[in-house]
Amino acid sequence: MVGRQQAEAAGGSRWRGGGVAAAAWWWCVAVVLGHLVAPARAGLLETNPGLAYNFYQKSCPSVDSIVRSVTWAQVAANPALPARLLRLHFHDCFVKGCDASILLDNAQSEKTAGPNQSVGGYEVIDAIKAQVEQACPGVVSCADILALAARDAVSYQFRASLWQVETGRRDGTVSLASNTGALPSPFAGFVGLLQSFQNRGLNLTDLVALSGAHTIGVASCSSVTPRLYQGNATSVDPLLNAAYARALMSSCPSAAAPGTVSLDGGTALKFDSSYFTNVLNKQGTLASDAALTQNAAAAQMVQDLTNPIKFYAAFSMSMKKMGRVEVLTGTSGQIRKQCRQVNSS
Repeated sequence: MVGRQQAEAAGGSRWRGGGVAAAAWWWCVAVVLGHLVAPARAGLLETNPGLAYNFYQKSCPSVDSIVRSVTWAQVAANPALPARLLRLHFHDCFVKGCDASILLDNAQSEKTAGPNQSVGGYEVIDAIKAQVEQACPGVVSCADILALAARDAVSYQFRASLWQVETGRRDGTVSLASNTGALPSPFAGFVGLLQSFQNRGLNLTDLVALSGAHTIGVASCSSVTPRLYQGNATSVDPLLNAAYARALMSSCPSAAAPGTVSLDGGTALKFDSSYFTNVLNKQGTLASDAALTQNAAAAQMVQDLTNPIKFYAAFSMSMKKMGRVEVLTGTSGQIRKQCRQVNSS
């Protein structure tokens, strides 16, 4: 998630080695652990900014089932969608908050900016919004639909929700490409990454946990080749495992090569904790992945999150925190009728 240039993605299908029952067990343990460690997660976004669980319980009680049904059907047909929707939600929240501004199609909008050129999943949000509007016209925000769809897409492999989503967000009316400088860069070092997260009210734990989103999806070669080449000459980043560097070179054979590489070559089809093992073994695909090992506290967290139970718990909590970033609630913003354009009146 941290600055990834994700043109395609590899989504989850089913938990390995135990089927649905095992997946449900892992999920339950993760949720329990999340509640146990929650008191220790003090931070700017720990206070609720006006969101609520089951916000639409009376005004649109079917919204959760609609979002899940549409999302799961689309993920079943296209395993790239979990990573795409997760990245779409992340790129929305990091630019002017979680207000669905990334979905707007106006001239010079956020989606026209370089970091968002490879973002996808818009058609899924459109499909969900159409069904939600039929059931509850003018009630559910695009921002909430995006937050729910990202969660449900990732959760598809578990057949159970991996984290709870607070709702009650409203939609923004401004979307400018010039605001996307807040997005973390795939080339960033540790200090730059941490500052990007702190600027959003997130902390070191959130940085490491949310980087685990790179367990699914792909990166463009242009995000990777600076670690492999200088001009026409081979020049491998010393933080990159030599054998893994050769594998990356086979997919990106020159500094200007097109194409993509998996962010998690080991289990690219599963949302799991293998990303952290890869990072420890100098097999993080992006420079921003390797940067997590260049700070002692971050490196220890990377080690801890190789445990899948701890990863799911930490990721769940950090996603809930990210979902609170600069949200519009109450009478701020609007409830868009169509997610790609602001209401005309």
